[in-house]
Amino acid sequence: MNKRKAGAIAIILFTITAALHVIHEEIHPIPGAVLFASRWVFLAGLALFACYKRSLTTWIFTAMAVGIEIGVDFPVFSQNLKFLSAIFLRLIKTIVAPLLFSTLVVGIASHSNLKQVGRMGWKAILYFEIITTFALIIGLVFINLTHAGKGIHIPPSLLHELPHSQEKIMQEKVIAIMDSAGVNIPPKLLDRLPDPSAKTWQDHIVDIFPENIIKSIYEGNVLPIVLFSVIFGISVAMLSEQRKKPLISFTESLSETMFRFTHIIMYFAPFGVGAAIAVTVGHLGIDILKNLGMLLITLYLALFCFILFVLLPIALFIAKIPVKRFIQAVREPVSIAFATTSSDSALPKALENMEKFGVPQKIVSFVIPTGYTFNLDGTTLYLSLAAVFVAQAAGMHLSFGEQLLIGLSLMLSSKGVAAVPRASLVILVATAHTFKLPLWPIMAIYGIDELMDMARTSVNVLGNMLASCVIARWEGEFDEQKALNFVEE
Repeated sequence: MNKRKAGAIAIILFTITAALHVIHEEIHPIPGAVLFASRWVFLAGLALFACYKRSLTTWIFTAMAVGIEIGVDFPVFSQNLKFLSAIFLRLIKTIVAPLLFSTLVVGIASHSNLKQVGRMGWKAILYFEIITTFALIIGLVFINLTHAGKGIHIPPSLLHELPHSQEKIMQEKVIAIMDSAGVNIPPKLLDRLPDPSAKTWQDHIVDIFPENIIKSIYEGNVLPIVLFSVIFGISVAMLSEQRKKPLISFTESLSETMFRFTHIIMYFAPFGVGAAIAVTVGHLGIDILKNLGMLLITLYLALFCFILFVLLPIALFIAKIPVKRFIQAVREPVSIAFATTSSDSALPKALENMEKFGVPQKIVSFVIPTGYTFNLDGTTLYLSLAAVFVAQAAGMHLSFGEQLLIGLSLMLSSKGVAAVPRASLVILVATAHTFKLPLWPIMAIYGIDELMDMARTSVNVLGNMLASCVIARWEGEFDEQKALNFVEE
């Protein structure tokens, strides 16, 4: 037995399984036990292929397939697997702050030309805002073409409780503590407490600057960590050679250690990813797409159009990179982001693969983390599409100018939410309140948001990995040979 034979067996088993299900649906009913057994035999064949392939990406996709099957066949049991995905995300989050700090400090402090850092910054921000504007317009165009929100039926099973802001969550905790201490709590006190008003543009600028770096690390705020690391790196670069050498040596060692740390954690990725998929499918079910399927299809089509007509031409004509090798480099980080719905979980592998692909460390460690705040292509597209969907579902007519204004507001207020799964719903609720849109359609969206979050988070990661190649090309430091020789581990 070898890899090729194992792959052939997996393809044959998949064909047989698919044929049985088509016969069951279209020609003659087949006992459920036979269909159940066929699916699991195929998954066993897929696992056999993964054993011979010996690729982490293959194992992740295999785990995703197993997770889908567990979610479909054992929906109640699948909810017990949530702890596995939670463990994986916690392990990943421990990496982010030290990895960002070490890679940025090394990249800047060892840089002989500090002017280049500032030049990279304005180029990156300009690129980010142009691309996210394209994403915003594509989202608006597609939702106006499909009219996915018109005539939508909202099943009661989807009317979940909406996510709260951090301030509301804190209020809930305080009320719970007071209740446990025996304090008499007035009924519906939480509903009467004010929710903080939406942040102004000044607030967003202030949030970029860390008041306490430990607090920023604890809360997972990427941009304050990036800013602190950049200033720290510039400060180290201004020291004499004798003074800065120990600090650079330490941060280089820390960076290398965190990449090794990532390698160890990634062995757990198939378990965390498979569990995340199982929980999602078990919670939502397959038939949940019947009522909101058009919205989901609209999002995926819009994202595909964005990749095909915006990102691909950029890769071919601006970054000028070997696309096939680039797909190999992004495959694993994007698949992790797709399954976990968190950009943070894909960050370590994205940084590592782009460096191997030929983007210098000083560029990749600056562009990708900054892009997590400013270059949310998938999230921007989704939010523009979802806001108009809410209006359509409620029978409200919005002119294209009004839609564009809402989209621009969403684009600004969504900065920095990429790392947190489903945080964009809080942004959507706040924007709906600002523009007097009803909340009940958002309750429906919340039911399938996990499936939508997978796609938009994947595009966020893909767009930022490509952005690092673009900036490297503009700086004249992209390594063509490393890109052509890239081999996925």
